[in-house]
Amino acid sequence: MVSVRLEDVTKRFGDTIAVNGVNLDVKDREFFVLLGPSGCGKSTTLNMIAGLETVTAGNIYFDDQLVNDVPPEKRDVAMVFQSFALYPTMNVFDNIAFPLRVRKYNKSEIRQRVRETAELLRIVHLLEKKPHELSGGEKQRVALARAIVREPKVFLFDEPLSNIDAKLRVYMRAELIRLQKDLQTTTIYVTHDQVEAMTMGDRVAVMDAGRVMQVAEPMEVFRKPANLFVAGFIGTPPMNFFDASLVIENGNVKLDCGHFKLALDEKHAELLRKTAHGSELVLGVRPHNLGIYKERPARPSFEAEVFAVEPLGTETVVDVKVGDNIYKIVTGPGFTARMAEKVFVVIDVDSVHLFDKKSGLALA
Repeated sequence: MVSVRLEDVTKRFGDTIAVNGVNLDVKDREFFVLLGPSGCGKSTTLNMIAGLETVTAGNIYFDDQLVNDVPPEKRDVAMVFQSFALYPTMNVFDNIAFPLRVRKYNKSEIRQRVRETAELLRIVHLLEKKPHELSGGEKQRVALARAIVREPKVFLFDEPLSNIDAKLRVYMRAELIRLQKDLQTTTIYVTHDQVEAMTMGDRVAVMDAGRVMQVAEPMEVFRKPANLFVAGFIGTPPMNFFDASLVIENGNVKLDCGHFKLALDEKHAELLRKTAHGSELVLGVRPHNLGIYKERPARPSFEAEVFAVEPLGTETVVDVKVGDNIYKIVTGPGFTARMAEKVFVVIDVDSVHLFDKKSGLALA
């Protein structure tokens, strides 16, 4: 197996900087996820690791070997694409066997390896079929088998589940997790789907505009986002943001959010005591950390108006309007309300996130 290291890697396409000074250290046998929106540079980063794109600046290492000028076929990586990329004129057996034939394996070893891989992915019964006879999930398994069969040092996955239906995607996530742990192969997985990243990755690198915003274990990214982008990108529904200014009155630390003031708990107050009065901040609160009431509660609260109610069976998402802004609250499945009904919202002060408005960085 192998570790993969990127040092100040940059990729330019003309005047466009697709990847900008990326530093990553993927551990041996790790399941590492590159997560971000379309156009953030994650697939370009993966292509440079594979050797499909040249590096404009910086270095890529497999263990301690510099691979910038090593051609793709010499890097011993296997890539699974979003489009499956199966050969339509070949049956499943020949699609899986293709990389072995290119490397001049003998016929008996090819048969043995293809059979073992097909058994691992439960597709033995498909070996004689052509790709056009397969479902999306079956095509995905064949693409995985073709990558696995030659036992590469690194697996590279470029949004491999995006072309299969939502129900099957749930099961394929679990299968990929188990497969990677069984094979113990270093894996780099690109996705825009935060659920895939959170459930599959040992660690996640969140990217935006060609840069790495944060690298951490999935729950660390969720609980301690490094900046406003990560905070807004991770979590379903996304985090609510309130523009706020710092108010210090007789030593008491509060946030003035315009339509309400929030007294902070001691942990957050201590964090802000050295910050100048009037400083511009952003208060972040996840929808699960807001409470909603039809009668004014005993705890500090602020008024809001029901904008929409989204029942989901196990929970209900309530969109509330405060001034010109809409915020999301997750509450119990039995909650009902009329549009424009007045409600009261309580913030769980222990669970808030604070960000500097100018830099976007989390205050910690």
